[in-house]
Amino acid sequence: MRPSFLPRLVNGPFDDPGLFLPFFFEKRAILFDLGDIYSLSAKEILKISHVFITHTHMDHFIGFDRLLRLFLGRDQHLHLYGPEGFLKNVEGKLAAYSWDLVKNYSNLFALHVSEVHTDHLRTREYICHNGFIPGSKVVKHPFKGLLHQEPSLSIFTEILDHSIPCLGFAIKERFHVNIIKDNVSDLGLEIGPWLKALKEALFNNKDADSEFVVEYGRKPRRKKSFTLGDLANKIARITPGQKVSYIADVAYTKSNVEKIVELVKDSDHLFIEAAFLENDRDIAEKKCHLTAWQAGSIAGKARVKQMTPFHFSPRYQKQAHLLQKEAMDAYYDTLNP
Repeated sequence: MRPSFLPRLVNGPFDDPGLFLPFFFEKRAILFDLGDIYSLSAKEILKISHVFITHTHMDHFIGFDRLLRLFLGRDQHLHLYGPEGFLKNVEGKLAAYSWDLVKNYSNLFALHVSEVHTDHLRTREYICHNGFIPGSKVVKHPFKGLLHQEPSLSIFTEILDHSIPCLGFAIKERFHVNIIKDNVSDLGLEIGPWLKALKEALFNNKDADSEFVVEYGRKPRRKKSFTLGDLANKIARITPGQKVSYIADVAYTKSNVEKIVELVKDSDHLFIEAAFLENDRDIAEKKCHLTAWQAGSIAGKARVKQMTPFHFSPRYQKQAHLLQKEAMDAYYDTLNP
């Protein structure tokens, strides 16, 4: 069955970190971390609605300028999340440019920026027409781990230690609606935007006996009416939701390990940094990074179904296979002691 989103690393394992998650049947994507994003096309970048930043070291945040440049002059609301101090970091980026011409834009482009604290979020809005000058007070929201929620999915975070606060993320789909294309054709229907509306109705727990109208075909458009429950039973199969997790730049401490395992447990796919080989653990400790063995053991403890190690130190150029092997060996050894 095709998943709702198919995550992929933005760059190779030795390059800037980032995870791109495009949504099937939607012109939409989310992004974890914002390093160099030139490998993404402008079309892909413009699908992004939410960006989740682990921390603002340059290799995790330098792509902000490209993102901003592509969104200028468009009707778009872009949501960004980061750790403590993130509002100041974003304001510093915005203050680096002159915005005297943006008043001529006819489109509304706004940034909604939130920074994560232990028990609350601090959110502020920056509107392009106003030259991105903060036009509102910072708004505080209670926070207990749930960072963002929609009817179909939730995104959770933990505050981890990388000598500075660094966020780990997990995206969890409530359940997955698998569309059986042959059954759609058997009903004389065509694949189209109405499938998104069908999924939204199911995620919103709409009454199964309510009417659902399918519009399809070219002009003149054709219509067919069904009850929601009957249509779903004929063309959809409900399966458990997908869970994808992302961990980058953390020290190997008892607290971090416990938080990460709880956050990413039972993930379908975990992307986790593995910067150094275990033989160089002393370097990893000084730089507050994980070794490949540590990354694999965390994945095993969390019983994830699939693991992708990344963010390798450049000292191992042409030795990526050693980091991958060490991580996978530790994963299987921990999973099956």
